[in-house]
Amino acid sequence: MNIHEYQAKQVLKGFGAPVAEGVAVTSVDQVEAAARSLPGPLYVVKSQIHAGGRGKGKFKELPADAKGGVRLAFSVEEAVAHAKEMLGNTLVTAQTGDAGKQVNRLYIEDGADIDRELYCSLLVDRAYGRIAFVISTEGGMDIETVAHDTPEKIQNIVIDPSAGVTDADVAAITAAYGLTGAAAEDAKSLFPALYKAFVEKDMDMLEVNPLIVMKDGHLRVLDAKVSFDGNALFRHDDMKALRDETEEDAKEIEASKWDLAYVSLDGNIGCMVNGAGLAMATMDIIKLYGKEPANFCDVGGGAGKEKVAAAFKIITADPNVQGILVNIFGGIMKCDVIAEGVVAAVKEVGLKVPLVVRLEGTNAELGKKILNESGLAITAADDLDDAAQKIVAAVG
Repeated sequence: MNIHEYQAKQVLKGFGAPVAEGVAVTSVDQVEAAARSLPGPLYVVKSQIHAGGRGKGKFKELPADAKGGVRLAFSVEEAVAHAKEMLGNTLVTAQTGDAGKQVNRLYIEDGADIDRELYCSLLVDRAYGRIAFVISTEGGMDIETVAHDTPEKIQNIVIDPSAGVTDADVAAITAAYGLTGAAAEDAKSLFPALYKAFVEKDMDMLEVNPLIVMKDGHLRVLDAKVSFDGNALFRHDDMKALRDETEEDAKEIEASKWDLAYVSLDGNIGCMVNGAGLAMATMDIIKLYGKEPANFCDVGGGAGKEKVAAAFKIITADPNVQGILVNIFGGIMKCDVIAEGVVAAVKEVGLKVPLVVRLEGTNAELGKKILNESGLAITAADDLDDAAQKIVAAVG
């Protein structure tokens, strides 16, 4: 689960991280009061969407030379003017895709005198099975370029979970950044605080970009992006309350209600599979035969008839889907249950696109019999290769 920048900063502030004062707004009418409540005279007007690259983004409804989704304002009046252009319009960034995201919230933040911009994130380093700080002296909007062109400028500092962030870890991070004076003192409390927040709130990722050294020598979290482990959210009602469903795909929201692993993609062949590895193989073979998958959908090993039917309805709700491939290997999952779910869903929502089903494993023959006797326009396949060729041919 992702949250907005302003929410992430409030979470980090609760752990002692230094952040600027700011006010979130949802209408232009709130902007003047928000700006006047801040010290000023410099304000930053920030679009709040679940995507990075906002500063370099472009609004669909504005001229190509218009400013991006993060803007400086040198007066309250200029902050209001920026808000009028940004709220309600669609911001397209490198991470949103061409569709972009509508800006429904802004964060009006007090400006900062920046001396240096640094990059800092925390995530689980799977090579070590531990949380690691990923740091670079090259902070700001082009960190992806740094990672691609000069990866030597990015360092990983892996944290021993039994010890937490030690003085030696802080010293290593401080040295890598070249921090001195007040910034080095701030580091002693900031980096343990970030680690504590990551662990206690079961985060998947915590990114501070940029982490700035201000002209007065102190550190500040200037931007923050946080995502949480969905499997741990039952422990964090306070974090669950921060969820903004308007930022999420409606199909993915519905899938989460059924505990389905579903991710929308850009293709035109819908996939329903049991098991993540089989799902990846299914998507790969669709691409091999020249088409693109419209989704990743794993119904899991123990899905019942209702769950399968829900998955099918979610897939058919995607207007981009021109064909559907159901690929099931029945181990724990029984193929007849899958067949019953598919038949029930087709009878309820109708079948407007080609449907190919491949069943193998437990009760496979019974599942095929249910499909063949359903009277529905369902094409059976002998194996995965056969299934992929049939659905690609049917879509054309």
